[in-house]
This record gives sequence, structure tokens and C-alpha cells, in this order.
Amino acid sequence: MRGTKDLTVGKERKLILQFAVPMLIGSLFQQLYNVVDSLIVGNFLGKEALAAVGISFPVIFMLVSLLIGITIGLSVVVSQYFGAKDYDKVREAVDTIYISLFFASIVLTALGLFFSRDIMELLKVPPDVMEGSIAYFNIFVAGFVFLFGFNATNAILRGMGDTKTPLVFLIISTVLNLSLDIIFITVMHWGIEAVAYATVISQFVAFILAAIYLNKKHPIIRISIFKMSFNKTIFRQSLKIGIPSGLQQSFVALGIVALIRIVNDFGTDSMAAFTIAARIDAFASMPAMIFASALTSFVGQNIGAGKLDRIKVGFRETTLMTTMLALFISGVFIAFRVPLVSMFNQDPKVIEIGASYLLIVGFFYVIFANMFVGMAVMRGAGDAITPMIITLVALWLGRVPISYYLSRDHGTDGIWWGIPIAWCIGFGLSSYFYWRGRWKRKALIKLETPIADNEIIA
Repeated sequence: MRGTKDLTVGKERKLILQFAVPMLIGSLFQQLYNVVDSLIVGNFLGKEALAAVGISFPVIFMLVSLLIGITIGLSVVVSQYFGAKDYDKVREAVDTIYISLFFASIVLTALGLFFSRDIMELLKVPPDVMEGSIAYFNIFVAGFVFLFGFNATNAILRGMGDTKTPLVFLIISTVLNLSLDIIFITVMHWGIEAVAYATVISQFVAFILAAIYLNKKHPIIRISIFKMSFNKTIFRQSLKIGIPSGLQQSFVALGIVALIRIVNDFGTDSMAAFTIAARIDAFASMPAMIFASALTSFVGQNIGAGKLDRIKVGFRETTLMTTMLALFISGVFIAFRVPLVSMFNQDPKVIEIGASYLLIVGFFYVIFANMFVGMAVMRGAGDAITPMIITLVALWLGRVPISYYLSRDHGTDGIWWGIPIAWCIGFGLSSYFYWRGRWKRKALIKLETPIADNEIIA
């Protein structure tokens, strides 16, 4: 079957690496785009425009987070049916994801456009950033249908073990996005709206190209408006995983928004520094999230095939790989924190605040990586409730209140310290629930032999 990969046979480390590397390359392209995008905005449009983009993006993520979770749920359903070799159900799951996300994106677009100014006022966005934030936000939201279509296609393919095809279309989208940024801003001298227009256009083009390619080349995925079928059972199965995953994404997004609300009290310099640091920080979190995503599909397929013994090995190998990468990234980011931040903006105050963020957070990337690996196993097995609870506790009993409290005496450094403290809380909970082992009984594909909680973790 073109492009798909059976993760239920073969060496676990090799399979996870082969699965993760194309996604890692794709994410690297995406993050490089984000960096160059911020470099262009920060150097050509100024720190106010940079802050406007930084404020808008987490709000956008907050709006789409629930649908992202549903996409994750459907992807897990696809991977488990694919592992069980039930291709008719895979095809029905594909149709269901497109139908549900299309109508949801229309509703979400309308809500976002109607409440955009209210959202920015609620966040107490600085006056010099307000109009730019609203303009960027409205244009981006108007392209939600293409965003969901493109991301849904990638999620479905990953569920079937195909990470190379999504990589191709992600590279196309990224290169086009960056090219349009350069043309719109440096050649045509448009404002911050240009950044949003470039993103929407590139997502539209990538989705159309992906739809054309898949209709002609892929034996399972067929995007045809008049021939799709909606399976209520599969949709309910996906909601069982997707709603908790979506709520988890929502908690993350709301946590970032709450952090932005705290940062905004310290002015535009702090918000611009946070935007820069978050762009750099994304490179550190990317490997952990990618390997966790690969492990989720690996666990899903092996749960579906009833090969639970392979999951322990996959968990161990993924933990080792992400730990090594996290330690390397920590060393680089801490050592070069000042030149990294100064690339985006030359304002001394912005550089000082951003470099301090990287120094404080950089020592804890290994904790973040291992937290994600543990939650990936649970999610791949169909247990989305536990990762949701872990995220809720780490963010809302950890990061947000701790950042707020510490900021009162330690300024922005206090905000930054709340981030690794929350990671430590999440890592502790993730480790506990993984080793407890209850996630093994959450498979959507019913196993012939019941499994005891501690059977595969000794």
C-alpha cells in the first residue's frame, strides 16, 4: 500500500526512527519558516508587529485546539484499524474526519471573526499592538478550512504509517509561505496583514495539491465531496479519544494565553522577547513532540495487532533518543542564547529578557521530553483522559499560578520559572501513570486475551 508502514513487525528503534525522521524534517522546515518569518517581521516591521504575531498565535491555537484533539482521536482510530488490517474501517474513518472538520471549521471561523476584538481586549493587549493583532488574527481565522483540511490529511497518513507524503506537502507549504512573506513585506512593503495572507494562501495551495495527489495515487484516501460517508460509531470512538485530547490542547492553549496575559503587564518589550524566545523554544520541544507522535502511532498499531510486548521496547528506545537530543539542544541554546535572541531584534531590553528565558528554561528540556514520551504511550493505547488530567494539573495548578506569583517579586524571570516547574510536575505524573499500566486496557480493538496492568512493564 503506497507510502504506508506496518509498525507491528521489525526492530522497534529503527521503525520509530524511520517514522519520526520525515516528521522531524517537516517540523524543522516549519520551525525554520517561523524563525525566518519572525526575523522578517522583527527587522522590517518592528517589535510591535512581532509582539502582535506573538499575541495572536496562541489565541488561534486556543480556538482550534479542540478540533486538533478530534483530529488526534481520529488518527488513533485510523492507526488501530490499520494495525488490525481492517481497511474498510480505515476508509470510513478518513471520510468521517473530513466531514466533521469541515463543518467545525466553518463554525469556528465565524466565532473567531465575531469576537476577535473582544478577545484582544480581554488579554489587555498594549495599545500600540492592538490593531495589528486584530488584523493578523482575522485573516488567519478566515483560512481555517484550509488549515484543517491540510492538517487532517497529514494526521490520517501518519496514522497509517506514512510520514513521507505529509513531509513533501509540508515543505511545499513552508517554502511558498516564506516566499510570499519576502515578496509581500520586503518587496511590496505590506504590513502585518501580509504575514497572515501568506499563511492562508500557502495552506490553500498545499491542501489542494495534496487532495489532487491523494485522489490519484492513494488506494484508501479519496477526497470526493459527493461520495463521502459519515460513520457515527467511528466518530464516537474518535470523540472518546479526541475530546480529552482536544481539552488537553485547550488547556495548553489557555495556559499560553494566561501566560501572555501576565507578560503583557510588563509591556511590549517583554511580549516581543517572549515571542522570540517561544520561536527558539519551539526547536527544543519539536524533537520530543515528534518522537512522541511517532510513538503514539507505533503504540496504536501494536495495540490493534495485539503485540503489547513491543510497546515496552518502543517506550525505552524513544526515551533514550529524546533524552540525548534534549541534552544536546539544552547545551546549544544556553551557550548561544544572546546571539540567538539578537537575530530577531536589536533592542537591548528585548535581548536581555529573551536571553534570560532561554537560560532558565533551557536546563529542563530533558524533563519536557520525557513527559511527552510517557503521555504518548497512553494516547496511542486509547487512554486520552490521563494525559488530559496531567496537563490540567501541570498548567493550572503549576505553571499559571506559579508564574503569576513569582512575577510579583521577580518580574519576567519569575514568569519563566513557572514553565520548568510545571514540566517537572507533568513528568512526575506521566511517569507514575505509565508505570501503573492501566492504559493497556483502553484499546479500541478488543484483544482476545485480557492483559493485567503490570504485564508488559516489568
